[in-house]
Amino acid sequence: MRVLLSIALFGLFLACHTTPTNNEGQPTSLSDDSLLTLVQRQTFQYFWEGAEPVSGMARERIHIDGEYPQNDEDVVTIGGSGFGLMALLVGIEREFITRQEGVERFERVIGYLEKADRFHGAWPHWLEGPTGKAKPFSKNDNGGDLVETAFMAQALICVREYFQQGDEYEKQLAARADALWKAIEWDWYRQGGQNVLYWHWSPTAGWAANHPIRGYDECLITYILAASSPTHGVPAEVYHEGWARGGAIKSNAERYGHPIELRHNVRDSTGVGPLFWSHYSYLGLNPKGLKDRYADYWQLNTSHALIHREYCIENPKGFKGYGPNAWGLTASYSIKGYAAHNPDEDLGVIAPTAALSSFPYTPEYSMEVIRYLYEHLGDKVWGKYGFYDAYSETADWFPQRYLAIDQGPIPVMIENYRSGLLWKLFMGAPEIKEGLKKLGFESPEI
Repeated sequence: MRVLLSIALFGLFLACHTTPTNNEGQPTSLSDDSLLTLVQRQTFQYFWEGAEPVSGMARERIHIDGEYPQNDEDVVTIGGSGFGLMALLVGIEREFITRQEGVERFERVIGYLEKADRFHGAWPHWLEGPTGKAKPFSKNDNGGDLVETAFMAQALICVREYFQQGDEYEKQLAARADALWKAIEWDWYRQGGQNVLYWHWSPTAGWAANHPIRGYDECLITYILAASSPTHGVPAEVYHEGWARGGAIKSNAERYGHPIELRHNVRDSTGVGPLFWSHYSYLGLNPKGLKDRYADYWQLNTSHALIHREYCIENPKGFKGYGPNAWGLTASYSIKGYAAHNPDEDLGVIAPTAALSSFPYTPEYSMEVIRYLYEHLGDKVWGKYGFYDAYSETADWFPQRYLAIDQGPIPVMIENYRSGLLWKLFMGAPEIKEGLKKLGFESPEI
């Protein structure tokens, strides 16, 4: 009965709020607080109502406007599902679902992850939802994906921290989440003991993908977790020599007056990457006051967002709609397929997740984007699971499509701004505190 009542109430909520206009076709006026809750609630539904039914995990993509490519409607994503687990915690805290409903979903997901294909503890990039078998992402990427696994591990630690003080059933759930993360063999992915981590290992092709993980991009959390693991940890040298390139990761460049601090993995030494680089590693890892010998991570991420905003205001290519109310470039659907949009690879496509998931860094500016999207572009960009993945006013291109990895950071990062929920959970984990200390980080929380 409780579940039916919850569904009925949510249906009533959607009936009132899914269309951002009133009966006269004028924009609906909501307070900032109410609008943030609405955006979180509707985006959360991607991972709740839109989940793949067998696994309870996040589908790689959901298309409202047409067929799925490559017959992948049943494909679930490990990284996007990690983001989704964190969004489920937001859903419990915001009472979008009951705690019991959340526990039941977590039990299904964790049970599925325990049985799904793993490769030296790491899950593949994609799984076939109904079977739990690896679905190849590319020719040599049909085994363990350490970065996607790190995004899931970040979430499992938050789940453990959230439920470990609960009742006996919740404590058992927390223990199972803990066992999953501790089984990841980070040290194996050094490929024979090198002082760098490798992204992929395949049971058929071995290390043929040959992709060492070096900074700076979205992968910082991979090294934090590898250093923090109490079972398969790596020494600090792996971080400093591998990720930080022996110190070469540092940068003295700036753009629009904002320091870049770390050398981004882009062509131009003064360039910055897509904005998801400031989101994925920081869903749990709190950048406030976080520093090491290479960067101040709050300044790094805030500057990253501000550079994107300044670029879109300058709008050197003259794209329609760019400006202080519409900024932020990131990896998303694009008019030319999928593209990692950034100021040096600008195709006139705005992805709402870029500015929305930057909310902790630029709350006032991100709120301006939310209001522009919701009140002015309206149903062109707003649908069943929140804002669609990407759009282009220049091309009059408004596809009704979603990607898990873009939807997930939105409710999580907005919640980190509002309450710090996921930051508190992740940074409260004792092994994370020790791992950060081992790597030479400073933080008020360690």
